[in-house]
Amino acid sequence: MRVALVHDYLNQYGGAERVLEALHTLYPDAPVFTSIYDADVMPDHYREWDIRTSFMQSLPGWRTHFRRYFLLYPSAFESFDLSDYDLIISSSSAYAKGIIPRPGAVHVCYCHTPMRFAWRTRDYVTREQIAGVQGAILPFLLTYMRLWDAVTNTRVDAFVANSREVAGRIRRYYGRAATVIPPPVVLPPAMPLPAGDFYLAGGRLIPYKRIELIVEAFTHLRLPLKIFGDGRDRARLERMAGPNIEFLGWVDEPTRHELFARCRAFIFPGEEDFGITPLEAMAAGRPVIAYGAGGALETVIDGVTGRFFYEPSAAALAAAVAAAHVDVYDTVAIRQYAEGFGLDLFLARMRDVINAAVDTR
Repeated sequence: MRVALVHDYLNQYGGAERVLEALHTLYPDAPVFTSIYDADVMPDHYREWDIRTSFMQSLPGWRTHFRRYFLLYPSAFESFDLSDYDLIISSSSAYAKGIIPRPGAVHVCYCHTPMRFAWRTRDYVTREQIAGVQGAILPFLLTYMRLWDAVTNTRVDAFVANSREVAGRIRRYYGRAATVIPPPVVLPPAMPLPAGDFYLAGGRLIPYKRIELIVEAFTHLRLPLKIFGDGRDRARLERMAGPNIEFLGWVDEPTRHELFARCRAFIFPGEEDFGITPLEAMAAGRPVIAYGAGGALETVIDGVTGRFFYEPSAAALAAAVAAAHVDVYDTVAIRQYAEGFGLDLFLARMRDVINAAVDTR
């Protein structure tokens, strides 16, 4: 079969892009259709892929203003000519599922979440700290996006959700069932390193990740904390941070794995649809202190692989960190648990779903 992969955008690197990489492993010759592609911020191996961008790649200032063009993304994905492809696999948290397959083609969507800003607009506006005229107008504009998102779900033959939480949203917003397949976790060789004295956090430093809760809590606790990653929220977070907090910026994969292996615990304060980084920490045998909501409820086992706090506040996080000082964890058991989310299992499950969708069609 002729296969195409579709992804929302390639201008930031996170969990969704790791899923795309896994899908590309299944179909290494498949072209990747996406709205915009910034090669300078993506891993070097993406340059070896057949990446095909939309007309949005030619828009002025797209690197910094790509969010302001949100009304153009539906047209961008609908403009792709996919008439040559028998199987289309989209990796979508917003627009990619809205492509138009040719009659008879099979479309499988790996859904990271239904369009968050359209279906949970109030939470999105609050998290992104959008105020003034823009904050007043945006909900009305997103009504169009919500309608488009609901209509285009009929272009999908089979949905895959990254968590039970997201499968519930797909059922609620689209009236569709979804097979739950958690994202793959890269499992490096076990590194039985002694735990250091520092705590670890990181990922994309953007408002909804709630990294400010960690910064506030650890500035108060005066415990050593390392934060990896970058994003538009970094400058604000650095201004908040005490001298015990170190910002590492972008780090390569070997350094990430060593940080996970050497940290005392990984801190995960946001409500995520799934969240891969906690499992990366568990793959290194380290516990996770997580906000007890969203995808973390499906990956962290309280008292076995980590500890929850249930109020999204710096005070609640600080109390959980203090309480965790007396926790005892089995690093081997934590690693074995993480192995249940490995790449090989993900690929096998995706093959089964794709084959079933093709056979049904």
